[in-house]
Amino acid sequence: MDKIILDIKNVCFRWKNSGSLLLNLPEFKIEKHEHVFLQGPSGSGKSTLLGLVGGILVSESGTLKVLGQDIQNLSRSGRDSFRVDHIGFIFQLFNLLPYLSIEDNVMLPLSFSSIRAKRAGKTKLDQVNEARRLLKALALGEQLAEKSPVIELSVGQQQRVAAARALIGNPELIIADEPTSALDADVRHSFLELLFGECKKAGSTLLFVSHDSNLCELFNRKISIDELNNIRN
Repeated sequence: MDKIILDIKNVCFRWKNSGSLLLNLPEFKIEKHEHVFLQGPSGSGKSTLLGLVGGILVSESGTLKVLGQDIQNLSRSGRDSFRVDHIGFIFQLFNLLPYLSIEDNVMLPLSFSSIRAKRAGKTKLDQVNEARRLLKALALGEQLAEKSPVIELSVGQQQRVAAARALIGNPELIIADEPTSALDADVRHSFLELLFGECKKAGSTLLFVSHDSNLCELFNRKISIDELNNIRN
């Protein structure tokens, strides 16, 4: 199996109605099982890059291969299907659904991806048990047992629910966009330890974006968006 999870070559992106390029990426590769820390100041294009990798955005040139598939050649629905099958997102604002239970929020991707559903378990009960295992591994066993509504959870707890949702079904790539920005420093490190452990168990590669350089020492590879982006201001 190909060791390269992400392979970007000569990708350029600018926002519609903008005359100047935001991103000009000659080359960027991530290998299987890497934990990559991507840093840079606000407005530098980090989240835009994640949008391109996730197929939410499309560049104006270049190739962007995830698992060997140039996702920019796919239709919008094709990119959506590829994303839910192979990529787990942890968003800065978590994007949890308040009217669903903790468990149902975690299992949501399985409703849209038969691939991840099969990986999570052969039966519905197996899938429920996998969701519960993830929540307990991420230190949410008590909240799960009490059937706490998502809206009653703390910010840190909601973030761990979002991480469990991203991890269920063992997607090959986990993308995390500033997931620790609302957390206290001591909680950030404990969350990352839990996240690393579950990524390792799932065999997932991690692309983690943050402006907090204090976290980079925990990753086996760190890179700045300025190193990747061939834009000269």
